[in-house]
Amino acid sequence: MRRSVTAVATALGALALAVALPASSAGAATGPFSYVYDDGTGPRMGLLADPPSWECITLPEVADEAVPPAHTPRNYTASTATVFAGADCTGDYFNLRPNGGHASERLKVRSVVFS
Repeated sequence: MRRSVTAVATALGALALAVALPASSAGAATGPFSYVYDDGTGPRMGLLADPPSWECITLPEVADEAVPPAHTPRNYTASTATVFAGADCTGDYFNLRPNGGHASERLKVRSVVFS
């Protein structure tokens, strides 16, 4: 009898803990995503912190096709990042694995989506 009470209490405690934990990562790719762009005075680093998942993000510094695209993306989020050569997630694309996926300056990007 004592074992079954302990098992039930443990199960209820685990359930209560699971319900109490925040679900902050449900709609976000937890972690940072960085890239390099040129603002006309030299290279700068752009950063997306905990970006939304399943939403195309055009990198604001390179949204205008008249400026050079960003490059050297680094994905430290917990999600796969698919980077695109064009704004609005158009053109050629490349997948960066979660937790450290990266590419060189040869990969030109203007937008990204996290899955």
